[in-house]
Amino acid sequence: MTTTVPGKTGRTMKVFQKDLTGMSSVKNDMEKRKKALLVTTVSGFVPQFEMDNVRILQEMGFEVHYASNYRNPSYGNDNHRLDGTGIIRHQIDFVRSPFDPANGKVYRQLCALMYQQQFDLIHCHTPMGGVMARLAARMTGTGPVIYTAHGFHFFKGASAVNWLCYYPIEKFLSWFTEQQICINREDYQRAKRKFHARYVNYIPGAGLDNDRISRMTKQEAEQKKAQLGLLTDRRILLSSGELIKRKNHESMIRAIAEYKKACICGGYGAEAAMNFVYIICGHGALEQKLRSLAESLKVADVVKFLGYREDIMDIYRIADVYIFPSYQEGLPMALLEAMASGLPVLCSDIRGSRDLMGKPISQTSCLEYCRGGIMVKRADDIKAYQKALKELLSADAEKLTRMGEANVTKSRKFDRTAVHERMEKIYRRLAREEGGA
Repeated sequence: MTTTVPGKTGRTMKVFQKDLTGMSSVKNDMEKRKKALLVTTVSGFVPQFEMDNVRILQEMGFEVHYASNYRNPSYGNDNHRLDGTGIIRHQIDFVRSPFDPANGKVYRQLCALMYQQQFDLIHCHTPMGGVMARLAARMTGTGPVIYTAHGFHFFKGASAVNWLCYYPIEKFLSWFTEQQICINREDYQRAKRKFHARYVNYIPGAGLDNDRISRMTKQEAEQKKAQLGLLTDRRILLSSGELIKRKNHESMIRAIAEYKKACICGGYGAEAAMNFVYIICGHGALEQKLRSLAESLKVADVVKFLGYREDIMDIYRIADVYIFPSYQEGLPMALLEAMASGLPVLCSDIRGSRDLMGKPISQTSCLEYCRGGIMVKRADDIKAYQKALKELLSADAEKLTRMGEANVTKSRKFDRTAVHERMEKIYRRLAREEGGA
């Protein structure tokens, strides 16, 4: 609006010009608001692992957008955890396979989104999210681009196919990566030596939020067991994670079947194999196959599938041993949370898990003994899991408590505060170099 002063046309014009200038300034401020785009293949990834980074970006003044396949949620059954976060969502029809022809559509969708929104920063995660986002950013001139590798598909012990396929792709895409972040030491050393990103940093995962670690009285623990239909006189072995091949739940189910046979053949009777229950929290494509396997091996009475659980932090508190037999990980948050909850661990000796468990204090031909538990040298060694299982089930409560306490101490090195500080420095450095902050 203008304020008209009778007989003073010049004054009227000046006030009008001032109003126009103010409106233009507001418009420019709106137009200049910084935008950051997070990219992942599946839509549950950001609420599960990246909300602290979202808050950092929002506090820096960024409007945070999130491109993902919302029709394929993971770490839950829907996308309700994004409600009320201020994140602007964009549907991209991501597929998991690099060989799927649908990737052409994904590329076009991402290019159109980047042209339309003119983002000031891209932070991509997950293998195909990282591939497609970097290609689209290169085509559209969008950046700077950050890629967090949550475990490269090529690593010590990976198949030749993985090395021949994924290593050349990542090395090529590193030319289009301003900032490479690795969450375990093995990936970090390789990226620093072999790849071409301008910056390469080691960040120990998403960081442990100690406020999420559940505190529970004995009475509350008994109530939780009853709620889940678990007998109070049995030890509880716990695994969590997607029911997919990479998580290797099959090896543990087979090891339990072998343990049960050994108990019977050793003269202890079937009852000796029934002093525990193995609960698996998670959902995924292999659920029916794993259920059928437990039935066929006659261990369905001690193997329980609880589905995806939003109360997993409480379930850690009622468990006695955490089992993590995965074939491949970056830096597994589930294992870190279990350690912080005071659980002794039986896990495969793989990159990521090894970072968390630390160096073994002794070993045999198939097992490595750490202060907080036992690592199996080969992730598919069923006999080794059986042997480790027997040792942990025969251990007294005091020994298991000591292991759990060692894991609590170890977990503190991966606290979210340190991760937060490092990520904020990375974001601010890139924003400063782009003239943004």
